[in-house]
Amino acid sequence: MVKVSVIIPVYNASNYLKESLNSILNQTLDDIEVICVDDDSQDNSYDILVDFASKNSNILVLNQKHNGGGAARNMALKHAKGKYIYFMDADDILDKKALDEFYHIAEEKSLDFLIFQAINYDDDTGEYFETAKYSMNKLYDFVEDNIFSFDDLGDYIFNVNMTPWCKFYNREFILKTGARFAEGLIFHDNIFHWQMFFDAKRIYFYKKSYYTRRRHSKSSTGACDERHINTIKINNLIIQEFINHGYFDKYKKKLYNKKLNTIFLRYSEIQDQFKSSFYDAMKKDFSKILNHEKYDEVMHCLNELNKDRFTSVIKADNFEEFELLLLNVDLRNENRKLKVKNRKLKKDVKKAKKLNKSIINSNSWKLTKPLRALKRWHDA
Repeated sequence: MVKVSVIIPVYNASNYLKESLNSILNQTLDDIEVICVDDDSQDNSYDILVDFASKNSNILVLNQKHNGGGAARNMALKHAKGKYIYFMDADDILDKKALDEFYHIAEEKSLDFLIFQAINYDDDTGEYFETAKYSMNKLYDFVEDNIFSFDDLGDYIFNVNMTPWCKFYNREFILKTGARFAEGLIFHDNIFHWQMFFDAKRIYFYKKSYYTRRRHSKSSTGACDERHINTIKINNLIIQEFINHGYFDKYKKKLYNKKLNTIFLRYSEIQDQFKSSFYDAMKKDFSKILNHEKYDEVMHCLNELNKDRFTSVIKADNFEEFELLLLNVDLRNENRKLKVKNRKLKKDVKKAKKLNKSIINSNSWKLTKPLRALKRWHDA
């Protein structure tokens, strides 16, 4: 019996592929199959895969016309035979004990899926570093060592990272949900994550950083090219999934603000030559909301910053005007932050004055007055 099917989509990963594959082949767990799907790589990644497969009978190599990691993962799922599924990126590294421990925990606790932590590695500087996004410590502080479901988490559902490589899935549960990765889109794993998450009843957080996430200039999410415009479509698909599963009304405020926050984050990161196209896509999407019967509902849900952002897109007649309006939005937001900070400082000053007054009026202050006077005389 195959215990775990490891699925690896591969595209132009020749610089890191051998290290990644070896981290899987060196796992302490027996009965692993490795399914690699080459996404029409333009380097020698496919040759590396074929060479590894010729020396390891548990490696299956597939290939497809270039259609992204989502399509590659979906293809591999059709061939997987393992009781559990683990998705690996072709440039990252998995600790050799990981699959063994994941497998036995999942078996012992009858899990739908297991979540675990990841550490980041900067390929340029050679430094390892943690981030809240992949450590998910807030989530662990809430769930601790307990088995939980989607419904148990409330707003903590947004503290679960959406990447598939920080999870260990029961294959039967994947088949039961019918979850699939979005094809032809970057951030394709977001949809799969939510489809799996909604129906899960037995989830467990394993507080171990067994995955090394490599960051380098050629990584798919780090390139910040025109594909990042797809974040608009991905966010709309996520909202539709919440509607389909009956959770939209409960989380609509979070979802609308998360959509705007994500879109403007990607806009700030995307290369300058694609910003105009990104603006056009935003304008098209936001105009649909403007002309929709739920426009008032959307605006009511948005925070002040996102209302300003939304309005700046709608009001602008062209990209250049939008950039100017967005600059004003940023200035107003900084002004709001300063006002909040100023109010806090005023409260702190008021508290300090009140405390000082209570000290001066206290009996101990009055009783020690002669000693303070003597000290001043002595110091003089």
